[in-house]
Amino acid sequence: MTVSGTRGPFDFRCDVRDDGVAILTLDRPDSLNSLTFAIYGQLERLFLDLEHDSAVKAIVLTGAGKGFCSGGNVDDIIGALFAADTADTLRFTRMTGAVVRNMLRLSKPIVAAINGTAAGAGTVLALACDLRVLSTAASFAFLFTKVGLTGADMGAAWLLPRIVGMGRASELLLLGDKLHAEDCARIGLANRVVAPERLLDEALALAARLAAGPALAQAMTKRLLVNEAAMDLEAAIEHEAQAQALLLRCADHREFFAAWQEKRPPRFAGR
Repeated sequence: MTVSGTRGPFDFRCDVRDDGVAILTLDRPDSLNSLTFAIYGQLERLFLDLEHDSAVKAIVLTGAGKGFCSGGNVDDIIGALFAADTADTLRFTRMTGAVVRNMLRLSKPIVAAINGTAAGAGTVLALACDLRVLSTAASFAFLFTKVGLTGADMGAAWLLPRIVGMGRASELLLLGDKLHAEDCARIGLANRVVAPERLLDEALALAARLAAGPALAQAMTKRLLVNEAAMDLEAAIEHEAQAQALLLRCADHREFFAAWQEKRPPRFAGR
């Protein structure tokens, strides 16, 4: 099955493979896959739709050409926002944040395959993925302050400290310096760094492992990772106790035990 944006008002492709992995490719290579008003809106809806698509078990997010995503398109967005009133500007910034919120709320894991430049909003899309695989040609640049905007945009100030720590996040968001792939690996921003020709295969292999795994357990893990950010220790321990008690009663855990007894691989059904 293939669901694709058309070349024009929204440019991306979403191709679903037989193994349940959807490859979401931002497809504006001439502008390093910059984002427009329309693309933000389409992505906001797409991540809601993917929740209910039973054919999709995991997602790989990548970019066409030499870039992953260079952020908001200067010509399409900045000029238009200068002419907008405050209410319309706030509607736009809430929509961009909704893309990230829907990615985090999606029960299915997302693997970023970062093939080149990730800048501005592109960096936050990468942060909102559950795993990040970088090409050696990839780079990150949190550019918001360099263009006179807050570095805390689309959830960046919530996401980045949880991945690299407060001190490093403060440096990246305040200064906006470029990070190369090896730097990203050193500070924990990258889960894998591979040669460019291996990037998509590595990301797809991770996504295929996730797609074949126990979907309910993965969804619960992802939900708790997000929910527990606002909890104290006592609340987090109780939250996990309730979640684990539920999963201990589910069919996938019983299937694991049956497979262990029968000395065969488990066949998880996401129940």
